[in-house]
Amino acid sequence: MTKRPDILCIGAMLWDVIGRASRRMASGADVPGRIHHVPGGVALNVAVALARWRVSSAVLSAVGRDPEGESLVAEAGRLGVLTAWLNRDTGLPTDCYMAIEDSEGLIAAIADAHSLERAGESILAPLDNDLAGWAGPVVLDGNLTEDLLAAIARDRRLEQADLRVVPASPGKAERLEPLIATRRGCFYLNRLEAEILAGRACPDAASAAEAVVARGAARVLVTDGPNPAAEAIANGPTISVTPPRVNLARVTGAGDCFLAAHLAAELNQQPREAALRQAVDASAAHVSGKDVP
Repeated sequence: MTKRPDILCIGAMLWDVIGRASRRMASGADVPGRIHHVPGGVALNVAVALARWRVSSAVLSAVGRDPEGESLVAEAGRLGVLTAWLNRDTGLPTDCYMAIEDSEGLIAAIADAHSLERAGESILAPLDNDLAGWAGPVVLDGNLTEDLLAAIARDRRLEQADLRVVPASPGKAERLEPLIATRRGCFYLNRLEAEILAGRACPDAASAAEAVVARGAARVLVTDGPNPAAEAIANGPTISVTPPRVNLARVTGAGDCFLAAHLAAELNQQPREAALRQAVDASAAHVSGKDVP
């Protein structure tokens, strides 16, 4: 029997296809650059980053039995992620994400997570057997459908879990509304995502985090690129930490590294500001092209 993990990551596990140009790009530009195929998806990215912090993580997701799926599962295992509880029998192809980045950051991205969406609640089946009675941290990925996220918020199998919620992209931020309504979970957002959930523009990460808390969330962390990141909590002070200045080498996955580093710090009983500092530093290192720790 596979050892139970420290953390469950529920959501997307797919291949990332990332094209990056070293210059600025305009709409319709056709420029030389580099294209990389790497394991991706929010749930898998967080699990891989947690493995670097020596935290055992398992992904609950849908991965096909096509060649792409077989190689993805093998690579995830090599990176230290537990894959024993994946749904491999959906009859669907392995999902894929494609992004274009330039010297200034993300230009555009498309996430094809249709297999995950169609698999639906079947990915939660291990909670009825090997992972029954789960009371540890659970990372929830906004690539899950709004209906499934709402069901998870009410799911008695996870009523004792420490939910850590990330929207995956601004276009999917509104899917988190059911979780905010239940006042459950710690939310990890960028400023645009926080503004969408708050329903208004905010001048900085601190005000954005406070605005989402005002909507009902108990705890919210917000990043804002090279500007200070912040954590707001209900009935408590807001804290902020300024990221170190780095040269931009990549963008995709920075938020996932932030979440993993923050969660790893909290599992080590670090205080709020130290945990936020570790998260900010890890995210900045990722953007600069380094993997930490």
